[in-house]
Amino acid sequence: MTDDDTTAAAAPEGRPPAVLQVLPSLVSGGVERGTVDLARALVAAGWTAYVASAGGPMERELARAGATHLTLPLASKNPLTMRRNAQALAELIRRHRIDIVHARSRAPAWSAWAAARRTRRHFVTTFHNAYSLNLPLKQRYNAVMARGERVIAISDFVAEHAATIYGVGPDRLRTIPRGVDTGLFHPDSVTGSRVVDLAVQWRVPDGAAVVMLPGRLTRWKGGLDLVEAIARLGRDDICCLLVGAEQRKGFRRELEQAIERRKIAALFRIVEDCRDMPAAYALADVVVSASTDPEGFGRVIVEAQAMGRPVIATDHGGARETIEPGATGWLVPPRDPAALAQALAEALALSREEREALARRTIAHVAASFTREAMCAKTIDVYEELLFPAAAAEPVWRQAPLAIPA
Repeated sequence: MTDDDTTAAAAPEGRPPAVLQVLPSLVSGGVERGTVDLARALVAAGWTAYVASAGGPMERELARAGATHLTLPLASKNPLTMRRNAQALAELIRRHRIDIVHARSRAPAWSAWAAARRTRRHFVTTFHNAYSLNLPLKQRYNAVMARGERVIAISDFVAEHAATIYGVGPDRLRTIPRGVDTGLFHPDSVTGSRVVDLAVQWRVPDGAAVVMLPGRLTRWKGGLDLVEAIARLGRDDICCLLVGAEQRKGFRRELEQAIERRKIAALFRIVEDCRDMPAAYALADVVVSASTDPEGFGRVIVEAQAMGRPVIATDHGGARETIEPGATGWLVPPRDPAALAQALAEALALSREEREALARRTIAHVAASFTREAMCAKTIDVYEELLFPAAAAEPVWRQAPLAIPA
């Protein structure tokens, strides 16, 4: 820490509080979506919202939300670039009178932490997963996410990891599940024409039962297990959609080869990009999350449930907190195509009445626990613990209900 800022951060007077969220880029994904949602909620609550990243397509959404984007090469893991980012962030913090710095990813978190220390601003982090420890020095690299005055975990699973591995105590640790936009992700919000457009674009046969696995094309998302499960079903009236861009070069070809070996190529479609996920879920009869390793939360699971769709997920990580087995979906052991095939058979055998009853349960389940509004409100509560500790029991912004503009 330098000596250029010698007074501790205090609550702002005579102006709205200012929050700077820091992440690698604004391309796509759950972290980016949550960042934009929170920026929109801050503006709606009368705060000032900034986001620093390397930029990307979601900058437009950020601007529409009334927030300001600050461009820095924060996706870089180069130590020299990270050091320069720390200096640049410190200058931005002073210039824009930032009160809270909120880091959402490890590499930019190191720069954000250094800048927050240098300027004596409040520092908050979000653990988005139980980060792996499989390489030397990995735990030390990950540990920056445990240095926040408040450490937000996106599930109880992640919170336990932060507490056990990094010693984050209950005085600093807060669990805030990720939330979805239940106005966007709701069956009544999707027109039939949008669903038909996707069915035509993806060449879905009339009358086929649609099984969908959304997620990047990478091994740990479980695509190979789904291929084997579909083969075990032995049905030819299924259309299986793998929706997501290739993350590891060559894995798409490996998937295609596995599909060809099992002689089920006619049943599969690999879709690189989808800009209308609510319609995609509406097209599906069953949504699968087959991750071989635990996910911190599992946004796909909650989005699909918000759309009233049966969901099958692997029984570990955040999925255990978002699915109620026997009520809102199925949990199956990871890397077990036979169990996945059995769950698929059960889900596809649901009668119309059973599907409608399940849809009512899943929609209510998400509305009760996993909304965008709740996620943002709880995060602002965390900020107010730091800025207004005397009034934390009655958050200032809650003098009026929080309404996040669309």
